[in-house]
Amino acid sequence: MKIIRFDTDERQGDTIGDTAYRRIRSDIIHGRLAPDEKLKLERMKEVYRASVTTLREILNRLAVEELVSAEGQRGFRVAPINEAELHDLARMRTLLETHALRESIVSGDVEWEAGIVAAQYKLSSVERDLIEGKTPGDLNWVSFDWGFHYAMMSACGQKVLMRTYSSIYDRLARYHMLALPFRGKTVVEEHERLRDLVIERKADDAVELLTRHVQGGVDYIMQSGRFSVA
Repeated sequence: MKIIRFDTDERQGDTIGDTAYRRIRSDIIHGRLAPDEKLKLERMKEVYRASVTTLREILNRLAVEELVSAEGQRGFRVAPINEAELHDLARMRTLLETHALRESIVSGDVEWEAGIVAAQYKLSSVERDLIEGKTPGDLNWVSFDWGFHYAMMSACGQKVLMRTYSSIYDRLARYHMLALPFRGKTVVEEHERLRDLVIERKADDAVELLTRHVQGGVDYIMQSGRFSVA
């Protein structure tokens, strides 16, 4: 699986708006545009090389995704963060992902299994580099973490669920990026164990571990001390 979800490079056939949308979205998720930051269109026009009209369209689209807050005539801000939303997002991610995982374990074939193994291998290579301090790897980590979790769910056959999950994942990932993007050896071991449980079709054990895995991320965010949520 080629991971392109968090890729901000220009793609063949892209419009200026397509590229600017991906760059702004990535900057919000990775905290380069801070929560509640005022989004000044004149400055953004220079940074993202897009017209004010195009930027308004992008920001309205991101407001629908709840990554931006529209303030009527006063313009736009990056969506704020708060503890209640953090817990809500985690619960929703768990609900959607565990359901899709159970469905995938029932329906998945050998190609699905191979995709999971490949995605976890790619993720583990980035995680090893992070543990060894070889590279910052923030963007790669979230891309490959996404790829692994998506691969496990991908045989569920429910497109609406997967689109909804993708949005929830991104919004929750923003909290991880704002706190500290990588949790260390524990999360590496959980990913390895998840891979094995899913391939072995042990649905109950996989769901239990996945639930603890997501909650562990929330606990880490709250305990990191890197930021506070109102």
